[in-house]
Amino acid sequence: MIVSASRRTDIPNYYSEWFLNRIQEGFLYVRNPIAHHQISMIHLSPDVVDCIVFWTKNPSNMLMRLDCLKDYMYYFQFTLTGYGKEIEPNLPDKRAELIPVFCRLSEKIGKERVIWRYDPIFINDRYTMTYHLKAFEMIAERLSGYTEKVVISFLDLYQKIGYHAEKFHMREMTEAEAVEIAGKMVQIARNHYLTVETCAEAIDLQHMGIRHGSCIDKKLVERLTGCRLTGEKDRNQRIACGCLESIDVGTYHTCLNGCRYCYANFSDGKVKEHIKIYRADSELLCGEIGPGDKITTRKERLLKDSQLCLFE
Repeated sequence: MIVSASRRTDIPNYYSEWFLNRIQEGFLYVRNPIAHHQISMIHLSPDVVDCIVFWTKNPSNMLMRLDCLKDYMYYFQFTLTGYGKEIEPNLPDKRAELIPVFCRLSEKIGKERVIWRYDPIFINDRYTMTYHLKAFEMIAERLSGYTEKVVISFLDLYQKIGYHAEKFHMREMTEAEAVEIAGKMVQIARNHYLTVETCAEAIDLQHMGIRHGSCIDKKLVERLTGCRLTGEKDRNQRIACGCLESIDVGTYHTCLNGCRYCYANFSDGKVKEHIKIYRADSELLCGEIGPGDKITTRKERLLKDSQLCLFE
């Protein structure tokens, strides 16, 4: 089983104490975001967890507690963009704080286990293509030697972000613009010994040396664990997504980053409601068991092929 922590919220930034408590206890509960009264019990024993994938914009709260994960393989998807406070209001300064955090994390666990994300890319009067390329080059220069690749994607104007998209005049890039900026980004990346991948993009940029990437990356997990994996493409994701199947243990409307392009937390009011009931010792993230809730144990298994493990 691959644990995704999480596409829905920034667990390393805000809920690392909860997650590490659940690792210690060996299980957690996840409420179905569609069928509200269905709750799954997820076992977290190393016997069933092949890898944990963390998604974050600031993992500083976890840096001193990574030893709690010594029995697990894991890696981080770390988003660093050029956007300012009006778009990512609750993040620390990128140059002074977040880039150094990225480098410290890489030094602790290895550059192959910290993936840089520069996404999603949108255009407006301030964030022009020229702006993005300057920001991308600055970050790439600082991260050179601390990661192996950068993942890019282009904003999709989902209805859920319509208010902020209109307020900040966000617009999607045309295919021609996407091709142009990707071509320039790949040149910058190569200058700093980085490869570039796209995330859930239908556009084909392979002729530039940019392949379709996977956030839950089967090849990377096989490399990190030394084992071949079974498993299928995640059917719960978009068609263009190439991720391996995983279990997401986050909760929508709980992230305090406040990013204006986020599709997972588009209601500040709901976020405030959920935060009020957060307890680090709870089985559920920002939730409580209520009348009518049904808890079932999710049956999971290792995806590692024991006959094709190289280093066990």
